[in-house]
Amino acid sequence: MSIILRPATAEDLQKILEIVNHSILHTTANYSYETQTLEVQKKWFEDKTAKNLPVIVADLDGEVVGFGSYGQFREKIGYQYTVEHSVYVVDNIIGKGIGSKLLTELIRLAKEQGYHVMIGAIDADNAGSIAFHEKFGFVATGTIREVGYKFDHWLDLVFMQLILV
Repeated sequence: MSIILRPATAEDLQKILEIVNHSILHTTANYSYETQTLEVQKKWFEDKTAKNLPVIVADLDGEVVGFGSYGQFREKIGYQYTVEHSVYVVDNIIGKGIGSKLLTELIRLAKEQGYHVMIGAIDADNAGSIAFHEKFGFVATGTIREVGYKFDHWLDLVFMQLILV
């Protein structure tokens, strides 16, 4: 298994879209209900690029099997040194270290860009993702109860943070 991490290109957007839409339809990692279109994914990518925010992909033997990115946590200027990240990996290879490689690279890039804090917002029932983040030093800082609704039940959201030293 030869994994290469690299910056995403426009050619990767269809595969990124497939990963995102699978997450929307089958998980609570993404609280959206409706699948996205390629146009929406292109706009997202263009916005990230314009703001100098990374979008990286994990390439396994020529196929994109995961991606990661981060963006501004909140709009007010006082939050300018804080980013919120996302990491997605295709289902059939979760647990093989690809998410770890992606998050390691996002942390490195955030430090390089001068950010101070990285936030993860995780569905409270996703024990695997919470444990995954704890391995990187993320600390749970709070749970917002019943802020999401998907698959016919209320969802709690855990905020985890890593101070980028």
